[in-house]
Amino acid sequence: MLTEINWYNPWFLALALNSLLLAIAWILPKKLLTPAGYIHAWVLGVIVWATLGWRGYSVVMFYFLAGSLMTRLGMKQKEAKGIAEKRSGMRGPENVWGSALTAAICAILSLFFASPVKELLILAYAASFATKLSDTTASEIGKAYGKHTFLVTTLKPVPQGTEGAVSWEGTIAGVVASLVIAIVAWVIGLIEPIGIVWCAIAAFIATTIESLIGATLQPKFAWLTNEIVNFINTIIGAIAAIGLAVVYAYTIG
Repeated sequence: MLTEINWYNPWFLALALNSLLLAIAWILPKKLLTPAGYIHAWVLGVIVWATLGWRGYSVVMFYFLAGSLMTRLGMKQKEAKGIAEKRSGMRGPENVWGSALTAAICAILSLFFASPVKELLILAYAASFATKLSDTTASEIGKAYGKHTFLVTTLKPVPQGTEGAVSWEGTIAGVVASLVIAIVAWVIGLIEPIGIVWCAIAAFIATTIESLIGATLQPKFAWLTNEIVNFINTIIGAIAAIGLAVVYAYTIG
């Protein structure tokens, strides 16, 4: 006898929805991911929907679309300078998990904890994407439109695209991006209003540390790829948001 399908099971819904979206993305002429990238994004999407529902899914989709848009801004200028993302901005599996592994871990862990730890993990989930979107936006805007690019450790002018380089244009755009995605997370009910502040501050802390890593450690170690640095960046953002929330709760409590 066939077992009756539970149409309301979150894992079944996650599989069905992401399979449908994968099929649509696969046949569209404009590709945002490589074939392998789409498969890995499917896995990520299943995890997020099954653990955090449509709210968590909305955040990762917003990050994906906004991040892809940022990557394509000023593409001709960046390609002319030789500092554009490879594959004309199409993302592969390494990009998917470099950006979202921290979020996936937070989402899965949220299943095993009750309040207030669960809420902290969800905040960390949102903060990790706020951090990554801030980093992507700052980098892409800086490379395309930054007029004065300087190394974060010495403040000396360096060419656009240099590891560890920052610009005022990119920095401001990155802060705005972190606020926007945090506001999205609040509007849909994923985080509390104060969480917007923690996400933005955490993102700024993490992206600053990432620039320091890029300027000091990344050139020295071949294994320290951009994807690994991105993972470290999102971990720092997630931990920073939790730390800020805990300190605030302890202070007012």
